[in-house]
Amino acid sequence: MVLFSLVSSHKNVDLNTVAQLSTGVGALKHTLVDEGPLSGLVTLSTCNRLELYGEAPTHRDGVAPSLEAIMDEISEAADLDPSFVRGSFEVFYDEDAASHLFTVVSGLESAVVGEREITGQVRRALVNAREEGSASGELIRLFEAAARTARTVGTQTALGERGRSIVSVALDLAEEVTPIPWQQARTLVFGTGAYAGATMAALSARGCENVFVYSASGRAGEFTAKRGGIPVTDEDLATAMSSTDVIIGCSGGSVPFSSETFPAGNRIVVDLALTRDFDPSIADLDGVELITLESVRLAAPEETNESVSAAREIVARSTREFRAHRNQQNVDAAIVALRRHTMDVLDAEMDKVRHQYGCGAQADQLEFAMRRMMHSLLHTPMVKARKLAAEGREQEFMDAIEALYDISVSEPESEDVLVVSPSTENRHDYHEQSKAS
Repeated sequence: MVLFSLVSSHKNVDLNTVAQLSTGVGALKHTLVDEGPLSGLVTLSTCNRLELYGEAPTHRDGVAPSLEAIMDEISEAADLDPSFVRGSFEVFYDEDAASHLFTVVSGLESAVVGEREITGQVRRALVNAREEGSASGELIRLFEAAARTARTVGTQTALGERGRSIVSVALDLAEEVTPIPWQQARTLVFGTGAYAGATMAALSARGCENVFVYSASGRAGEFTAKRGGIPVTDEDLATAMSSTDVIIGCSGGSVPFSSETFPAGNRIVVDLALTRDFDPSIADLDGVELITLESVRLAAPEETNESVSAAREIVARSTREFRAHRNQQNVDAAIVALRRHTMDVLDAEMDKVRHQYGCGAQADQLEFAMRRMMHSLLHTPMVKARKLAAEGREQEFMDAIEALYDISVSEPESEDVLVVSPSTENRHDYHEQSKAS
């Protein structure tokens, strides 16, 4: 079994590429988990990253077909060139995938370092995967470990204590260019999702009372009933846009507002939507100031080196603990498989003895002696296996029992279930295949 992550974020590609890739992930879980080669898949999609965390029931050398299947699905669904998709993702395996997730959930990979919104987004990614039936046992353990890491960073470091976030930095930028205090500003928010909710809370904290909300899906009424604000209908949208001082896009509508349809007048436009609510050309209109996610990323203040260093130490420790736990799980499964194999051999031999000599006291005594001998013979390999696991070398033990007994151990879905599978042949390296293609 191998864990892997495919990562496309503001760290390695532009946000437009992230948005394009995000349109192609809708059907991945169903086709690749229910009907395909993956045991599990969790998708983390935010305003500046798309990350896919998967589990494949194979060794790392055999995971290439699973990665190729994901790339092909995204290429087809998003109508993108396959080579473009492959070049837009970084690939991490096992403990490197865990380390990356722990770094992300701690806010260390965010455009605004230390922002806490990412913690909730990671949590919702797991919740969604569990509801859709695509979260395997090992992925659940990975994301739960990530949540613990985020809590530790939050309680043991000063990272993010100033409460900065993408939304807060965007509103700080808006304050620099708008002459109207928030208490007097008329603000229109597009969207009713997580970022819209965070925006409403940030506006309220700044004293903004005249907030209008528009949702193309018709959920503005329900949203404002819980969050405050005034819902705007399709019929009233043009009037609302013309009469507001600040417009904040959080919806990511399929068709962004163009400069031709945008109302004239002086106003601030903040576009936090990954797939853009407003065409960049509106920045050329007289009186319009456009603030984008790229603007936020460039303007985001840096956290102190001390806070970042402390958080990275926690991430490193959590990664070691996760690796050690997986190592122990793997070697425990291998030990159980070896014991089951040897006991099956013993049972088969005892069946022959009883068939030939009957089921008397002598047969029982023989069985007792043979079982004691088997336990004695297995004691040293078991001790050695646990020692190897503590050193991170459990694969040596697993390779040994595969070579000697043809036993291949797959990671169970839960800690109580053991799956012993036949040996895996014809392994391939993903990176070599990618180079060849």
